[in-house]
Amino acid sequence: MACAPPLSGFCRCSSVPRNRIRPRDVRRASSGGFRNFRSLSGLSSSYCNLSFGIQAMGTTQGSIAAVKDIPKFKHEPDHLLVLVHGIMASPSDWTYAEAELRRQLGSNFLIYASSSNTYTKTFGGIDGAGRRLADEVLNVIQKTKSLRRISFLAHSLGGLFARYAIAILYSSKSSNVLQHDAISSNGNFKKSAQKSNTDTIAGLEPINFVTLATPHLGVRGKRQLPFLLGVPILEKLAPPLAPIFVGRTGRQLFLTDGKPSKPPLLLRMVSDHEDKKFISALAAFRCRVVYANVSYDHMVGWRTSSIRRESELVQPPHQSLDGYKHIVNVEYCSPVLSERPHFPPEAAKAKEATQTAPTPKITAKYHDIMEEEMIHGLQSLGWKKIDVSFHSSFWPFFAHNHIHVKREWLHNAGAGVIAHVANGLKEQESHVFIPANL
Repeated sequence: MACAPPLSGFCRCSSVPRNRIRPRDVRRASSGGFRNFRSLSGLSSSYCNLSFGIQAMGTTQGSIAAVKDIPKFKHEPDHLLVLVHGIMASPSDWTYAEAELRRQLGSNFLIYASSSNTYTKTFGGIDGAGRRLADEVLNVIQKTKSLRRISFLAHSLGGLFARYAIAILYSSKSSNVLQHDAISSNGNFKKSAQKSNTDTIAGLEPINFVTLATPHLGVRGKRQLPFLLGVPILEKLAPPLAPIFVGRTGRQLFLTDGKPSKPPLLLRMVSDHEDKKFISALAAFRCRVVYANVSYDHMVGWRTSSIRRESELVQPPHQSLDGYKHIVNVEYCSPVLSERPHFPPEAAKAKEATQTAPTPKITAKYHDIMEEEMIHGLQSLGWKKIDVSFHSSFWPFFAHNHIHVKREWLHNAGAGVIAHVANGLKEQESHVFIPANL
């Protein structure tokens, strides 16, 4: 599978051989793949350099106040792993994953299940939830002085909350910045200034940014919200009805938020926009990984969760990778040199028409423009893309909750995914971070 057609000039990806993947294969593939990834900052996107071990600390009270009672550990953790749940959810969604990560990884990590955006708080907008998450992370760090590194593992809408939060928490100590405006006459970046690995998230070294079934491109467009069954009339009715059910968040997911002349939030989140360094914050992480459900996910489509175009979706085999049930494909995608994402006048006109008098033709045009711009922004960084298929599970239609094992008794088909996440963290321990120029 390729991230984009070879003639398009977009990213080239390599797939790991199926049916024979073991930890040593992951090491071999990552050293040959991600080690050569270079973000626009001039840094290679090598795999994660993680310490073994985890201290678990979940919160269940639904408020930031819960972080006041952080327990004392015999061995002080130095790496914070923030778990971020999705829409209409709570920290309890991570009960199984938290326990499994603790069992597999050890004592150097503090696992913290975020509780600042529980249930209906997820309806108030991605930006509002992102700010609350950022405040919560700062509270945790303030009360655990031994922390030196930070990672995020987010499910569904939580991945967008986390992307907004890290833009708030991002800080650069480098004298050089991303050269987003250095574009050559053919539309490509001329070069990107090298900078040392001194960018931080909440004052800590950023290591992993991992999402599970997150709608990175929103939910607008054909089959992006699978429970609508691809029926045109339902997809037409969904955007105006979404705010009624899920508030401001619904408008943002359907790309209809804000004035017609202003780009939607999700488009702003794929570049450094005004005072928010969205793409710089993502680029600061050594490892960026997306897990995407190939099918049976009633909430988030394969395209949006894997950051791909429709033409890039090639049905993977049904057979799972050796040792990881329901993991069917792994790709390593290099950064793509392209124009900076923008909001052209034609998009503004299409957005206005979509908000006031939508027609299938207008909304399709608007979505096509927005999707391409969002992909341009996100593919400017290297990603590891992992496809998941629950077609053989007893309840495949629960794929959206299987992928993070929301309830162990019902969603335990996703145990192999959590094992894959945990093993991925362990396997990156030995990888060296090597700065490089484009």
